[in-house]
Amino acid sequence: MPSARKPAGRSRARSYDPARTRAAVTAQFGHVRDAVRQLSPEQFALPTRLGDWTVRELVAHLSMALEQVPAALAQPAPPAQEVTLATWPSATRALAGKVDEIARETAAAAAPADLLDRAAARYAEAVADAPGDRLLAARIGAMRLDDFLVVRCVELVVHTDDLAAATGLDIPYDRQALAAATRLLADALATKAPGGSVEVRVPPFAVVQCVEGPRHTRGTPPNVVETDPLTWLRLATGRTAWPAAVEAADVSASGERADLALYLPLMG
Repeated sequence: MPSARKPAGRSRARSYDPARTRAAVTAQFGHVRDAVRQLSPEQFALPTRLGDWTVRELVAHLSMALEQVPAALAQPAPPAQEVTLATWPSATRALAGKVDEIARETAAAAAPADLLDRAAARYAEAVADAPGDRLLAARIGAMRLDDFLVVRCVELVVHTDDLAAATGLDIPYDRQALAAATRLLADALATKAPGGSVEVRVPPFAVVQCVEGPRHTRGTPPNVVETDPLTWLRLATGRTAWPAAVEAADVSASGERADLALYLPLMG
């Protein structure tokens, strides 16, 4: 695994251990299933921070995050890759309307726990022998399976946080899934705002340099942003606004260039 102690270089994409990623997807989805089994019918009607979705629609969306894998593997492989990990976050905005439609249809089709159980079974069977370089016809564009599973970590971790916020449950985060999500969105910031004048630290998982300006090479950087993984994911996905996070001291930002409000969120 890449070290969190070095800023991710822009000349070479970060790599992810495929076996660990697959295990992380399974583990985080398992935490979601365990949490959903605890919910009462009344809790499925609770509001979430995702527009007018209730917990029921959120759980349906979580099931579809995994169901997309066997569904894509069942289709012929596309001729060429269209989306990479670096381009995935910015491309997600175009899918918002379709995602909402599918979540509502899925939520009306079956009980929440049944949706998750079916998704887990189909996923386990489909990926067992699937090669990591297999191209998938994902809704967002053709992606390698290994890359698609990294973005499943993002989806699962971010929406686990949504589920916890809506229900008050203390839902665990698989360490590898949380690390993958944190690193991918940290790298997305460096892609959106290339440069070396600001160092963004999300211990213990990621350090990146970004924003145009003088590049720092030695000693303590003059512009430093530091936060924890969940706060970073909330900032990157628009769950939390930059001024609010700074005001609450969830983010430490020092230096005249250490204001990332212009670049956030990274995905919708």
